Amino acid sequence: MTFQQDKTPLRPFRLAPFFSPRIWGFEDLSPWFDLKRPGDPVGEAWLTGDQCLADTGPLAGQRLDEIVRDYQAMLLGADYVAPTFPLLLKVLFPKEKLSVQVHPDDAMAQKYGDPRGKTECWYALEAQPGATVALGMKPGSTPDKVRAAILDGTLEDWVEQVPVAPGEMVFVDAGTVHAIGPGVVLLETQQNSDLTYRMYDYGRPRELHIDRSIEAMRLHTSAGKIPPVAENGYTKLIDVPYFRVDRFTLEVSGDGSLPGSESDGGRFNDRAQVLFVSDGEVTLFADSSPEEPIRLARCQTAIVPAHAGPWSLTASSRAEVVRITPQPGPAAR
Repeated sequence: MTFQQDKTPLRPFRLAPFFSPRIWGFEDLSPWFDLKRPGDPVGEAWLTGDQCLADTGPLAGQRLDEIVRDYQAMLLGADYVAPTFPLLLKVLFPKEKLSVQVHPDDAMAQKYGDPRGKTECWYALEAQPGATVALGMKPGSTPDKVRAAILDGTLEDWVEQVPVAPGEMVFVDAGTVHAIGPGVVLLETQQNSDLTYRMYDYGRPRELHIDRSIEAMRLHTSAGKIPPVAENGYTKLIDVPYFRVDRFTLEVSGDGSLPGSESDGGRFNDRAQVLFVSDGEVTLFADSSPEEPIRLARCQTAIVPAHAGPWSLTASSRAEVVRITPQPGPAAR
C-alpha cells in the first residue's frame, strides 16, 4: 500500500497510548496491551490524546498537542486551524455497563463555552456472542417520559438495544442517547472532545446531568450500523462529517512486500492520516526517513502528516490496518 505526497516532508511517527482509569474497566488489558494495574481498572486506551507522546523519530518525547502547535500546517493540512488534533481515537474495554449518556452537537457545546461537540463511531475489534450496545430511543419516547424514566430508574427500558459482531461499524452522531455494554472491545473515533452528559448510571455514585442531557438529546438521529463498502481494494467503513474510517487487509507477496496499488489516487494526501493496526504487524516506510522504518504491532498507532512525502506499508504476515482520516464538519462541506 503506497501513498504519494509532494510537499515539505514531516516524518510519520508512532504514538504511545495513554491509559485512562475507569471504574467500569479492567485491571489487565491483555492480550490487547501489556498492561496490568491491580486495584486501578483501566477502561480506555487513548491513542491520539493530547498527552500521548511520540515515540519515534525527531519528535520522540513530545506530546501530541505540542506537535500540533509547532507543526500545525504540515501535520494537519490547510483545512484545519485548531490547537489540538481534530480526532481522539480510543480503544474501549468495558467490563461493566457504561452509563447511559448523550453528547452535545457543536452548536450546543459552543452555547456553553466549549469549542466542539462530540460525534463518534465504534468499530468492533471483538464482540462476544450476545453483546449489545444501547443506541437511540424507542418509539413513543418524549423528553418528559425520558426525564421521568431517569428519575425512577427505568431509562434502560426506553433505549434500543443493538447487537454487535466483530468487524461491524456503529455510527453515534451527537444527540444520540447511548451506552456500551460488556463483552466488546471497541475502537472509538470521535471529535476531540470529552463532553459527556450522564443520564443514568445504575445507582453508581456519579453525578448525573439531567437538564443538559435532555437538552442535548435528539429522539431521531442517524445512529446505527453502517454497512461496509468495497472500494479500490480496501473497505470503507464510514464516511461522514468529521471523520472517515477505512480498513485494509494486507497480504504478503512472494518477496515479502505488499502487492497493493496506489490507494485513493492520493485524494487524502492533503490531511493527516492515522494508522491503527487491528491485527498482525506492519512496517511503515517513508521517503523522508528511509533509514528509520517504523514497526507497528497490534494495537499500535502512527500518524502520517499531511505533508509527509511518499510512504508505504509492508507486512511479514497477513495484517489488518484501520485508517482514520479527519474530515471537515458539516458546515465546511
